[in-house]
Amino acid sequence: MSSLEEIKSILEEKGSRKSLLVTKKMTSSLSKKRARLSKKELGTFFYSILAKLLCLIPIAILFFLLIFFWSSSTTIISGKIIHLCFQSRKLNDLYCISAGTQPNLETPISSFSNGSFPSVNGTATKLVNDLQQKSTRLGIPIPPGYHAFRNGMVKSDEELLVAYNDVEDQLMVHRSWTSSQNNAKCDGRGIYVYELPTKFNKDLVSQCADMVPWVDLCSFFSNDAMGEPVEKLGKGWYQTHQYSLELIFHSRILNHPCRVMNRSEAELFYVPFYAGLDVLRWHFKNVSNDVKDSLGLDLAKWLESQPTWFKRSGKDHVFVLGKISWDFRRYNNSDWGSRFLELDEMQNPVKLLIERQPWHLNDIGIPHPTYFHPQSDDDIITWQLKIIKANRKSLVSFAGAPRPDAPESIRSILINQCISIETGECRFLNCSSGACDQPESIIELFMESEFCLQPPGDSPTRKSVFDSLISGCIPVIFDPFTAYYQYPWHLPEDYKKYSIFIDQEDVRNMKVNVVETLMKIPAGEREKMRRYIIYELLPGLVYGDPKSKLEKFQDAFSITMNNLLERLTRLE
Repeated sequence: MSSLEEIKSILEEKGSRKSLLVTKKMTSSLSKKRARLSKKELGTFFYSILAKLLCLIPIAILFFLLIFFWSSSTTIISGKIIHLCFQSRKLNDLYCISAGTQPNLETPISSFSNGSFPSVNGTATKLVNDLQQKSTRLGIPIPPGYHAFRNGMVKSDEELLVAYNDVEDQLMVHRSWTSSQNNAKCDGRGIYVYELPTKFNKDLVSQCADMVPWVDLCSFFSNDAMGEPVEKLGKGWYQTHQYSLELIFHSRILNHPCRVMNRSEAELFYVPFYAGLDVLRWHFKNVSNDVKDSLGLDLAKWLESQPTWFKRSGKDHVFVLGKISWDFRRYNNSDWGSRFLELDEMQNPVKLLIERQPWHLNDIGIPHPTYFHPQSDDDIITWQLKIIKANRKSLVSFAGAPRPDAPESIRSILINQCISIETGECRFLNCSSGACDQPESIIELFMESEFCLQPPGDSPTRKSVFDSLISGCIPVIFDPFTAYYQYPWHLPEDYKKYSIFIDQEDVRNMKVNVVETLMKIPAGEREKMRRYIIYELLPGLVYGDPKSKLEKFQDAFSITMNNLLERLTRLE
């Protein structure tokens, strides 16, 4: 007899004994009561019992319905979350409804040692295995045993499956907030921009010269943080730093048509705290974690002194953070980053980041800033016409550097596959030599390429994904967390419209040659994807110049703000 059967037998035996004991006690009690009752009282008593039994009939029907539903479903418990999963005919897949707090993904489910959910009849195991052999609801493969998350937080296939489903559920919620309006309609929904003490933003920018040891960031923060113009690429192109989003967003929102100067007229509150710069200035300095956390704690105290903070417990407040979510969620026994997003005060507000934390609903991914900041619709149209006609001399290109110290990285494999193609179908730009420091080098390479390889780096997301898209180069994605699980407001749910997905597990295990695979994609299919990228996606992936007057197009900033206002309406 297995351990599960033994436990079941013991519980049934205990249940039978307990049931018998309860029955005896009830019988004894009823006998004594009947001895004391008169005939009339006895009749009243039995009528009362009969009425109660009749009332229980609807409950019994409901109970049997629940039994029927339960028999076709599977309950999975992971960490602090309960998932009720059932087979959907419409989706032809396993669908889970989750209830509870965020999953405790730092603790592995050690009792599940065989790679599948425990089940007496094997139903759960079969459903999970079927799902792994197919894909998630978005059609994204789930590789068994692949620990897709940072620092090995997911330690089993069961947790991996649950995590994928949770992320997709959250993206559905994010997409439900998408506005159908092309232009902002305030309708009484004012946006208030806090005037913070300068230590939370302007003073941080003033440290640009020594923020990072090997580069002076001051030139990157000029021109409203767009950086110096890049004349070779044309009008609207700048040397924009990848961590400049906080400053760019702040400049844009100051000119938003829904901005109000009176707090009482506001429904949305923007907090211009440059938390990314705060984290960045300590990355390469030997300071204590208390120092790294101090400014974030000061901001939390400052917000709690504002009456508007308590209007909706911070749910109507928005932060823009120009670094990845993990930099603000420092792990125990680690010196990297701050604990800013782990503060209690930061759980309710919306956080807009270049890379979101997969299990936090209020983390929303928005595009990395690119080098292109158009001032007008004509700037966008001119660029679209240029790249649709570009001579794409190479089939594949990869701009990046190998990661010899990261054994899980597939970059070295991709580089070897690229340079081994003697026909010149693949071009490799080695960023470790400084060749990628100039925007024109990157953009010109991507303009001349059909496909651009986008493997993960220090984290899943890459600025290069957006550089390739605005150059008309089809990105090749190897990890769904690079793009598909990040940007629900700016990239469509159907990722096949704009990208090629190749599972990095297949690359790592040498099951696929990426360049040879891309050679097999017909020219007509490539052209269809490119036209969708250039004419449908491109305008919404760039942040316009703060002085821009876009009428025909929505840029990344406008899409974000419209959806934030729509979210407020839906929550109300």
